[in-house]
Amino acid sequence: MKFIIGLIIVVGLSLGAYHLYEYWGKFKEPDAVAAAPAPAIPDVSGDQLPGLLPRLQPVLQAAQKRGAVGLREFLTTYGNTVADPRRAWIELDYVVLVAQTNPGEARRVFAKVKSRVTPTSPVYPRLEQLEKTYE
Repeated sequence: MKFIIGLIIVVGLSLGAYHLYEYWGKFKEPDAVAAAPAPAIPDVSGDQLPGLLPRLQPVLQAAQKRGAVGLREFLTTYGNTVADPRRAWIELDYVVLVAQTNPGEARRVFAKVKSRVTPTSPVYPRLEQLEKTYE
């Protein structure tokens, strides 16, 4: 009789521990989902985007070496000949560089780019990344 009572107690404790473990697992699932990596956004380089005439590539590289002033002059001179999405990418480069010295200019240019870029554009992930900083 003692054996049967001992066996019932052990089985009851085992089932109780199993149910407690499963109940605890329900609280761990959100952590597992949060720890899962986010879907990868394809890495897009500005050099890969269409919209810039090949003869302007060396001019753009020289302007990038000069920093914000160089990019502003490039956009003033050649901005109308550069098409989106490349133009938007160059303007976002300018926004990042000019924000250190002129945050108002950075916000103005960012708003102009944001109004032009659609969610289907390859520049959109970068725009979203910078959005909290420049709005």
